[in-house]
Amino acid sequence: DAPQTWVLYDELVRGDREHYHLEKAFYRPDGTVLWTNLTVSLLRDADGEPQYQLALMEDTTERRLLNLRLRYEATHDALTGLPNRTFFFERLEKALSAGEGQRFGLCYLDLDGFKTVNDSLGHAAGDRLLVEVADRLQSCATAPGEMVARLGGDEFVALTTGPDTQHTVDELATRIMNALLAPIGVDGRDLTVRGSIGVVEGPAGERSPAEVLRSADITMYRAKSAGGNRFELADPESDARAITRHGLTTALPAALERGEFFIEYQPLVHLGDGSVRGAEALVRWLHPQHGVLSPDRFIPLAEHTGLIVPLGRWVLEQSVRQARTWQERRGGADALGPLRINVNLSPCQLTHPGLVQDTVDILERTGVEPDALCLEVTESALIGADDDLLKPLRRLAEMGVDIALDDFGTGYSNLANLRRLPVSVLKLDRSFTQSMQQFPADPVDLKIVEGIVSLAHSLDLAVTVEGVETGAQAEQLRILGCDTAQGWYYARPGPPERLHELALVDATG
Repeated sequence: DAPQTWVLYDELVRGDREHYHLEKAFYRPDGTVLWTNLTVSLLRDADGEPQYQLALMEDTTERRLLNLRLRYEATHDALTGLPNRTFFFERLEKALSAGEGQRFGLCYLDLDGFKTVNDSLGHAAGDRLLVEVADRLQSCATAPGEMVARLGGDEFVALTTGPDTQHTVDELATRIMNALLAPIGVDGRDLTVRGSIGVVEGPAGERSPAEVLRSADITMYRAKSAGGNRFELADPESDARAITRHGLTTALPAALERGEFFIEYQPLVHLGDGSVRGAEALVRWLHPQHGVLSPDRFIPLAEHTGLIVPLGRWVLEQSVRQARTWQERRGGADALGPLRINVNLSPCQLTHPGLVQDTVDILERTGVEPDALCLEVTESALIGADDDLLKPLRRLAEMGVDIALDDFGTGYSNLANLRRLPVSVLKLDRSFTQSMQQFPADPVDLKIVEGIVSLAHSLDLAVTVEGVETGAQAEQLRILGCDTAQGWYYARPGPPERLHELALVDATG
C-alpha cells in the first residue's frame, strides 16, 4: 500500500478516524489486476474504544474497463483508430500552455480529390482508403511529442512539440507528403493519393487552439488553391486577408439591406467626335470599417454566396433609373440619341432563371427603351456556352438590349464562336492599350488590334476599348477604327452628376 494508506490506517486504529475509502488494485499471480473500491470502518466497544475494523471490498474491474473503453471511444475515431478532434484539442491545449521555451508545430492535411473516390467507387472504398492513409500517417509521427489525429472526413492533423519545432515540423510535413507517394490498393485498383498541408509553427502561450487551427485551415486551403500536393507555411498577412474576406462575406447580406452599396459611372466616349455616348455602371461598397471597396474585393464573394443575384438586380435597377434621369435632364437637344448605360452581368446571373423577366420589369417600370441598355458579359463566361445559356441573352438581344462581350482577348474562345453569340459590342481588354502609351505603338500590337477591329466590323459589331490613359492611346485607337473608349484619359469613375455635366458640354458645345 501507498504511505498515505498507512497514515489513514493508523488514524483509524487510534480512534482518530471513523472510516476511510480508497480505490485499490490487487495484483494476481498471473499478472492481471483486480480493481476494487475499499471502505474500511472502525467498530468500537461499549466504552467507545477501538475494537474491530470492518472492510467492505467491491470488485470494480469490469466497470473500470468499461469506463476506459468509453473514454477511448470518446477520444478516438471509430474508423481509423486515430485520436479524434476531442483528444487532439486536449493535446493541443496542453502544448500551447507549456512553459517558456517550448514550441509547437502543426500540420493540417486535407486529401486532394477524395470526393471523387467516394463518388466513383462508393463510400466503402473511401473508408478503406482513409484507413490506409491513417496507418501511413501514424508511422510518420512516432517520435516523443508527436501525434496524429483525424478531425473528420478526409482531414487529418499531425502535432509535434518541443523546443525545436521550427525544424521538426518541416520534417514531419515532408514525411507525410512522402508517405502518400505510393499508390493505395482499393478493390483491385491502385489509387494515387495526394494531399494539401497547412503548417503552423510557433512558441507556446501566444495563441489559443482555435486560432492555431484556423490559421492551419486557411494555410491548407492556400496550398490547395495553389494546385495541391504541397505544403505551405502559415503567413500572418495571408491569414489576415482570409479573415477579412470571411468577414466581408458574412457582412454582404446585411450591407445590401442597409444600403451600403453605391454606383459610380465611367463615361463611354466616341473616338470619332469625342462625344459622351454613355457610361459603365461600377458598383462600390462603402464598408463601415474598411471604407470604399472596389468590385474586385467583394464581387467574387457575392458570386460564391449567391448574393450576386439580388445585388446585380439592384445595380441594374439603379443604373437604368439613372439613365432615365440623364434622358430627362438632356431633353431632346441631343441628336446622338439617349445616353446608354452599360451594366455588368456575372456568370451566376447568366444562369439565373429570372434574368430576362427582371430586365423587362425594370425597363418597363423606369420607362427606358431597351436600346439604352447594354449588358456586359465577360468572354470567359461564354467560352463553350451551350444554347441553354445563350437563350436568355438572345431573348434580350431580340428585345433591343445590346450585349457586349467584355474583356475580349483574355480568354481562349474560338473566334468562329462570335457568329453564334448574340453580341453587338466587343470590349477589348485593357491589355491591348498598354503598349500604346507612346506614339507610334508596337507595330505587332497594332496589327493585332487592327485585325480584331476589322473582324468585329465585318460582323457588324461595335468595338469599345478599356483602359485608355493617354492621348497617344486614344489617337492610335481612333486610327485603327475603334468606335468608343473609356479610361482615366477621359474621366475616372465618379458620381452620376459628373457624367451629366460632361454629356451636357458635348450636347451644347
